[in-house]
Amino acid sequence: MVFFWLFISILVLQRLVELSIAKKNENWMKEQGAIEFGKSHYPWMVLMHIGFLSSLILEVMLNRFVTAPLWPVWLAIFILAQACRIWVIISLGKFWNTKIIVLPESDITAKGPYKYMKHPNYLVVAVEIIVISLLFDAFITGILFTLLNLWMMAVRIPEEENALGNLTRYNTIFQQKSEK
Repeated sequence: MVFFWLFISILVLQRLVELSIAKKNENWMKEQGAIEFGKSHYPWMVLMHIGFLSSLILEVMLNRFVTAPLWPVWLAIFILAQACRIWVIISLGKFWNTKIIVLPESDITAKGPYKYMKHPNYLVVAVEIIVISLLFDAFITGILFTLLNLWMMAVRIPEEENALGNLTRYNTIFQQKSEK
């Protein structure tokens, strides 16, 4: 039980720090003339993340704070995902955000994990939902929020790609990368 509450406390603290970084970056980007997209789905995404934590807490409490037999494996994968998240944030620098905010004509980041894929942060979130759920045997939460996250990404990724494609050289950069 102590492990669970410690884990949740660290996770919430991490999210609050990320939101603080995102707000600072949002302010800087908008001062530079950036435009925000996806305003209609963003509150639903926030609600989904709050719902995930709430559902996780409820399911784990109902399961009497069971920790999975393979918890060291799931915890190691979670820690690796956090390292990837930090890599994403560092790679994007002032351009990292939880919102879709695009600075017209800005350079596209092609370093860090962006050398290998377009949306590494979304992969990190998907891994987190699955691994955190498995860590605490919260199978209902894991299935439900994996499906909700897939739905959210089906909305969010096209919105982001469209915004980047219209305001930057995003499509050209990634087309060149795929031809190499």
